[in-house]
Amino acid sequence: MARFGILIAALTVVLSACAPTSSTDGGNGAVYRIRNSDEAKVQFRALDSVNALRKASGAQRLTLDPNLTAAAATHSRDMSVQNRPWHFGSDGSSPLDRVERAGYQGQLVGENISETYENEVETISAWMQKPDTRNVVLAKDARKMGFSWFQEPNGKIWWTMVTGS
Repeated sequence: MARFGILIAALTVVLSACAPTSSTDGGNGAVYRIRNSDEAKVQFRALDSVNALRKASGAQRLTLDPNLTAAAATHSRDMSVQNRPWHFGSDGSSPLDRVERAGYQGQLVGENISETYENEVETISAWMQKPDTRNVVLAKDARKMGFSWFQEPNGKIWWTMVTGS
């Protein structure tokens, strides 16, 4: 267990070097802003971070899936509208409902969500600190990933990661 903690700490330091330099502090100073032109960079930085963690745990690499990403984007915006981070949509939809609506043909493995001012690497690092969300990141049967967000004008970001087989 100590080895796993050391691994996570080392990966966090390594992965933080890949993150943008904007700081985040919940609105008390500089806020991490995601420009529309940064969408691909943010998604691939998240994918690279997740794959580095998966490699360290012996899990297979993931690839980005446009349908899972569409489901993640829809849910991120909907969480903002509801003003609460939870796995159910304002229409009562579940993660399974959303990936099916988005046209994903595989099986849903899991969904991670977050309401934060932190960047994508810090958010993934936070997910690695809790067993349930860590299990979604490292799920052995996952092969695909969707990753998206919605950023409010005040800088708050609603993150969603969806994995599928």
